[in-house]
Amino acid sequence: MQWRETPNRVSLSAPDAAPKNGILRPIVGAQQFSRLKGDETGNWTGPVNFSDDGPLKPARNGRKRCFRQNFHPDSQISVIVTPCLADIKKKKKRSQRYLENYDGSFEYNSTACRELRQEIMDIKVLTMVKTSELFERWRNLQVCRWEQNKEETSNFKMSLSRCCNAPSFLFTTKRNTPAGTKLRYEVDTSGILPITTEVFKMFPDDMPYSKSQYKKCAVIGNGGIIKNSKCGKEIDSADFVFRCNIPPINEKYSADVGTKTDLVTINPSIITERFQKLEKWRRPFYEVLQNYENSSVVLPAFYNTRNTDVSFRVKYMLDDFDSQRGVFFFHPQYLLNVQRFWAVQGVRAKRLSSGLMLVTAALEMCEEVHLYGFWAFPMNPSGIFITHHYYDNVKPRPGFHAMPHEIFNFIHMHSRGIINVHTGQCT
Repeated sequence: MQWRETPNRVSLSAPDAAPKNGILRPIVGAQQFSRLKGDETGNWTGPVNFSDDGPLKPARNGRKRCFRQNFHPDSQISVIVTPCLADIKKKKKRSQRYLENYDGSFEYNSTACRELRQEIMDIKVLTMVKTSELFERWRNLQVCRWEQNKEETSNFKMSLSRCCNAPSFLFTTKRNTPAGTKLRYEVDTSGILPITTEVFKMFPDDMPYSKSQYKKCAVIGNGGIIKNSKCGKEIDSADFVFRCNIPPINEKYSADVGTKTDLVTINPSIITERFQKLEKWRRPFYEVLQNYENSSVVLPAFYNTRNTDVSFRVKYMLDDFDSQRGVFFFHPQYLLNVQRFWAVQGVRAKRLSSGLMLVTAALEMCEEVHLYGFWAFPMNPSGIFITHHYYDNVKPRPGFHAMPHEIFNFIHMHSRGIINVHTGQCT
């Protein structure tokens, strides 16, 4: 390998190295964890902060563990090399001292908690540290009682308001999408849907929610991290509860995830795969929705042309059953704006998760936002392997979401006092 130093940058070129046994190699746009024994393996994708598409490989530099970019031998590209783990300032002994003396929650603004939060903030990108190091810093921070930072939260909400404005554009409405509008799809940008009188009738008159309408909101992810958490009562005490993709909330799970639901998303693929596009038997789907009492449902009808017909069928079906349940469709321009907003924060993916979309909306609709069931790693912060969902272990399609980077942003936002991320048991 040849190195050429320039101020603050390093250029290098080297042939691809063959993998060595026993070493896990991060691949570009992806993080992979597996254990030597057993079948459970988490595999997901996400962006990395490099300008080239070559694979990332862990390299040894004395006793330091760091990540360097591997390029084709016929190219020379200058990149900023990610700092080695050994170069990051260590505070383990100090953190351990806090834990040893811990006999209750430290106050948010105590010296100990400021230092523990800074340890999280020192990790600028996900590739700076091994997962175990990130987990350790997150575990240490749990001794601190979370408190909302009003200034940080206000500034973040102002940024969201300027870019996205959920209180006006979260859903398509008669006000923001008049009849005769040519609505452009989120992904199939060449496709245009004329808003006919029939389509226009399906829209609400205006947005049903307003800015900071609710005091405390809970956004519930479906991650296995919420299993055995006993957070159900705490979740149900929130003023407004968001859920993703009609997850099970029956007696088997309610102690952990609660039952209260004010808004739940439905991915059209669920309608297609589980309910045969509602072409024949519609009552099974209607009965599933009954578990969510009078909650509203929201669908990405204008994500692409395939989603439109299936999403409209949900609305028609509920009308046929004389349901008073609200049915809303995400506004495609809102989702595009949200995608661009999070790309600036380092979350670059083919598609943001439904959970991140709801968290983004909640930050504008609610004064205080709490997250449960959000975790993107195959083990919990204590290093114990967990199922992908709290109700099954079915992995998502690889290369679609950037879940680790979404969670990494949530951890940072927790440290800044913007949202409260719950990953442990509720008392």
